[in-house]
Amino acid sequence: MKITALKLQARNKTRVNVYLDGEFAFGLVKILALPLRIGQELSEAEVERLQTADAEEQAHERAVRLIARRPRSETEIRQRLQKAGVAALVIAVVLDRLRNSKLLDDEAFAKFWVENRTTFRPRSKRALQVELRRKGVSGAALDEAMQDTNDVEAAYALALKRAKRLASLPAPDFRRKLSEYLARRGFDYETVEPIVRRVMSDVLSPTSETE
Repeated sequence: MKITALKLQARNKTRVNVYLDGEFAFGLVKILALPLRIGQELSEAEVERLQTADAEEQAHERAVRLIARRPRSETEIRQRLQKAGVAALVIAVVLDRLRNSKLLDDEAFAKFWVENRTTFRPRSKRALQVELRRKGVSGAALDEAMQDTNDVEAAYALALKRAKRLASLPAPDFRRKLSEYLARRGFDYETVEPIVRRVMSDVLSPTSETE
Protein backbone atom coordinates (compact mmCIF):
# COMPACT_ATOMS: atom_id res chain seq x y z
CA MET A 1 0.00 0.00 0.00
CA LYS A 2 1.36 3.37 -1.06
CA ILE A 3 0.80 6.70 0.70
CA THR A 4 -0.80 8.95 -1.91
CA ALA A 5 -1.71 11.94 0.28
CA LEU A 6 -1.20 13.38 3.78
CA LYS A 7 -3.69 16.09 4.73
CA LEU A 8 -4.28 18.03 7.93
CA GLN A 9 -7.82 17.52 9.17
CA ALA A 10 -9.98 20.58 8.63
CA ARG A 11 -11.49 20.54 12.12
CA ASN A 12 -8.47 19.32 14.06
CA LYS A 13 -5.09 20.64 13.01
CA THR A 14 -3.32 18.24 15.38
CA ARG A 15 -4.34 15.25 13.24
CA VAL A 16 -3.42 14.14 9.75
CA ASN A 17 -5.50 12.07 7.35
CA VAL A 18 -3.51 9.37 5.60
CA TYR A 19 -4.55 8.25 2.12
CA LEU A 20 -3.42 4.90 0.74
CA ASP A 21 -3.69 4.06 -2.94
CA GLY A 22 -5.85 7.12 -3.53
CA GLU A 23 -8.35 6.51 -0.70
CA PHE A 24 -8.64 7.74 2.88
CA ALA A 25 -7.25 5.04 5.17
CA PHE A 26 -6.92 6.41 8.71
CA GLY A 27 -6.07 9.44 10.82
CA LEU A 28 -2.97 9.99 12.93
CA VAL A 29 -1.82 12.51 15.50
CA LYS A 30 0.60 14.85 13.79
CA ILE A 31 3.67 13.65 15.67
CA LEU A 32 3.17 10.12 14.29
CA ALA A 33 2.55 11.38 10.79
CA LEU A 34 5.71 13.50 10.62
CA PRO A 35 8.01 10.67 9.42
CA LEU A 36 5.59 9.60 6.69
CA ARG A 37 6.12 10.65 3.08
CA ILE A 38 3.96 10.57 -0.05
CA GLY A 39 5.01 7.61 -2.14
CA GLN A 40 6.10 5.59 0.90
CA GLU A 41 5.03 1.96 0.96
CA LEU A 42 3.33 0.62 4.10
CA SER A 43 2.72 -3.00 4.94
CA GLU A 44 -0.38 -4.14 6.80
CA ALA A 45 1.74 -4.67 9.90
CA GLU A 46 3.08 -1.10 9.67
CA VAL A 47 -0.43 0.29 9.27
CA GLU A 48 -1.55 -1.68 12.32
CA ARG A 49 1.40 -0.37 14.36
CA LEU A 50 0.61 3.21 13.37
CA GLN A 51 -3.04 2.82 14.30
CA THR A 52 -2.15 1.27 17.66
CA ALA A 53 0.33 4.06 18.37
CA ASP A 54 -2.33 6.59 17.43
CA ALA A 55 -4.82 5.02 19.83
CA GLU A 56 -2.19 5.18 22.57
CA GLU A 57 -1.43 8.85 21.85
CA GLN A 58 -5.10 9.81 21.88
CA ALA A 59 -5.71 7.94 25.13
CA HIS A 60 -2.61 9.51 26.68
CA GLU A 61 -3.76 12.98 25.69
CA ARG A 62 -7.20 12.29 27.16
CA ALA A 63 -5.63 11.15 30.43
CA VAL A 64 -3.31 14.16 30.62
CA ARG A 65 -6.27 16.51 30.15
CA LEU A 66 -8.07 14.81 33.04
CA ILE A 67 -5.02 15.09 35.28
CA ALA A 68 -4.56 18.75 34.33
CA ARG A 69 -7.95 19.53 35.86
CA ARG A 70 -6.99 17.88 39.15
CA PRO A 71 -4.76 15.00 40.28
CA ARG A 72 -6.31 11.57 39.69
CA SER A 73 -5.81 8.10 41.02
CA GLU A 74 -4.76 5.29 38.74
CA THR A 75 -8.18 3.68 39.11
CA GLU A 76 -9.93 6.91 38.10
CA ILE A 77 -7.89 7.19 34.91
CA ARG A 78 -8.42 3.52 34.06
CA GLN A 79 -12.17 3.84 34.56
CA ARG A 80 -12.42 7.01 32.46
CA LEU A 81 -10.48 5.43 29.61
CA GLN A 82 -12.56 2.27 29.81
CA LYS A 83 -15.71 4.39 29.67
CA ALA A 84 -14.34 6.06 26.53
CA GLY A 85 -13.99 2.65 24.90
CA VAL A 86 -10.20 2.45 24.99
CA ALA A 87 -8.82 -1.08 24.63
CA ALA A 88 -7.33 -2.74 27.71
CA LEU A 89 -3.88 -3.15 26.15
CA VAL A 90 -3.81 0.54 25.20
CA ILE A 91 -4.85 1.52 28.72
CA ALA A 92 -2.01 -0.54 30.17
CA VAL A 93 0.53 1.26 27.96
CA VAL A 94 -0.90 4.68 28.82
CA LEU A 95 -0.89 4.01 32.57
CA ASP A 96 2.72 2.89 32.36
CA ARG A 97 3.69 6.08 30.51
CA LEU A 98 1.90 8.23 33.09
CA ARG A 99 3.61 6.44 35.98
CA ASN A 100 7.03 6.83 34.37
CA SER A 101 6.46 10.54 33.82
CA LYS A 102 5.24 10.93 37.44
CA LEU A 103 1.87 12.21 36.25
CA LEU A 104 0.22 9.24 37.94
CA ASP A 105 1.15 8.55 41.56
CA ASP A 106 -1.45 7.16 43.96
CA GLU A 107 0.57 8.17 47.01
CA ALA A 108 0.82 11.80 45.86
CA PHE A 109 -2.83 11.75 44.83
CA ALA A 110 -3.93 10.47 48.25
CA LYS A 111 -1.97 13.20 50.02
CA PHE A 112 -3.49 15.84 47.73
CA TRP A 113 -6.98 14.50 48.38
CA VAL A 114 -6.58 14.53 52.17
CA GLU A 115 -4.99 18.00 52.21
CA ASN A 116 -7.68 19.39 49.93
CA ARG A 117 -10.47 17.90 52.05
CA THR A 118 -8.87 19.10 55.27
CA THR A 119 -8.64 22.64 53.93
CA PHE A 120 -11.96 23.00 52.17
CA ARG A 121 -14.31 20.17 53.18
CA PRO A 122 -13.11 18.44 56.35
CA ARG A 123 -14.11 14.81 56.84
CA SER A 124 -13.40 12.20 59.48
CA LYS A 125 -10.48 9.86 58.97
CA ARG A 126 -12.95 7.05 58.37
CA ALA A 127 -14.83 9.05 55.71
CA LEU A 128 -11.58 9.97 53.97
CA GLN A 129 -10.53 6.34 53.89
CA VAL A 130 -13.85 5.38 52.31
CA GLU A 131 -13.49 8.09 49.66
CA LEU A 132 -9.94 7.07 48.79
CA ARG A 133 -10.77 3.37 48.63
CA ARG A 134 -13.57 4.18 46.20
CA LYS A 135 -10.93 5.85 44.05
CA GLY A 136 -8.80 2.73 44.16
CA VAL A 137 -6.24 3.91 46.72
CA SER A 138 -5.20 1.31 49.30
CA GLY A 139 -2.21 -0.16 51.08
CA ALA A 140 0.83 1.99 51.79
CA ALA A 141 -0.48 4.96 49.77
CA LEU A 142 -3.62 5.09 51.90
CA ASP A 143 -1.75 4.61 55.18
CA GLU A 144 0.74 7.35 54.34
CA ALA A 145 -1.99 9.84 53.46
CA MET A 146 -3.85 9.13 56.70
CA GLN A 147 -0.79 9.46 58.90
CA ASP A 148 -1.28 13.09 59.94
CA THR A 149 -5.09 13.23 60.02
CA ASN A 150 -6.67 14.26 63.30
CA ASP A 151 -10.40 13.80 63.80
CA VAL A 152 -10.60 16.17 66.76
CA GLU A 153 -8.94 19.04 64.91
CA ALA A 154 -10.93 18.40 61.73
CA ALA A 155 -14.24 18.15 63.60
CA TYR A 156 -13.58 21.31 65.58
CA ALA A 157 -12.65 23.35 62.49
CA LEU A 158 -15.74 22.08 60.69
CA ALA A 159 -18.00 22.67 63.68
CA LEU A 160 -16.79 26.25 64.18
CA LYS A 161 -17.49 27.06 60.55
CA ARG A 162 -20.95 25.51 60.68
CA ALA A 163 -21.75 27.12 64.03
CA LYS A 164 -21.83 30.55 62.43
CA ARG A 165 -24.92 29.50 60.49
CA LEU A 166 -26.58 27.98 63.54
CA ALA A 167 -25.73 30.58 66.18
CA SER A 168 -29.19 32.14 66.16
CA LEU A 169 -30.89 28.87 67.10
CA PRO A 170 -31.90 27.92 70.65
CA ALA A 171 -29.26 25.80 72.34
CA PRO A 172 -31.10 22.45 71.98
CA ASP A 173 -31.59 22.97 68.24
CA PHE A 174 -28.03 24.21 67.86
CA ARG A 175 -26.72 21.08 69.59
CA ARG A 176 -28.88 18.72 67.55
CA LYS A 177 -28.20 20.25 64.16
CA LEU A 178 -24.47 20.58 64.73
CA SER A 179 -24.23 16.99 65.98
CA GLU A 180 -26.14 15.70 62.95
CA TYR A 181 -23.94 17.76 60.62
CA LEU A 182 -20.73 16.30 62.05
CA ALA A 183 -22.15 12.77 62.04
CA ARG A 184 -22.97 13.08 58.33
CA ARG A 185 -19.31 13.80 57.70
CA GLY A 186 -18.25 10.59 59.30
CA PHE A 187 -17.36 11.64 62.84
CA ASP A 188 -18.36 9.21 65.58
CA TYR A 189 -20.25 10.03 68.77
CA GLU A 190 -17.12 9.98 70.92
CA THR A 191 -15.67 12.78 68.78
CA VAL A 192 -18.86 14.72 68.12
CA GLU A 193 -20.18 15.09 71.66
CA PRO A 194 -17.21 16.90 73.26
CA ILE A 195 -16.66 18.99 70.14
CA VAL A 196 -20.26 20.19 70.17
CA ARG A 197 -20.00 21.11 73.88
CA ARG A 198 -16.76 22.96 73.19
CA VAL A 199 -18.19 24.89 70.27
CA MET A 200 -21.35 25.76 72.19
CA SER A 201 -19.16 27.18 74.93
CA ASP A 202 -17.15 29.18 72.39
CA VAL A 203 -20.04 30.41 70.26
CA LEU A 204 -23.21 30.63 72.33
CA SER A 205 -23.77 33.14 75.09
CA PRO A 206 -24.36 31.85 78.62
CA THR A 207 -28.03 32.80 78.45
CA SER A 208 -28.64 30.96 75.19
CA GLU A 209 -27.20 27.75 76.59
CA THR A 210 -29.81 27.69 79.36
CA GLU A 211 -32.79 28.35 77.10
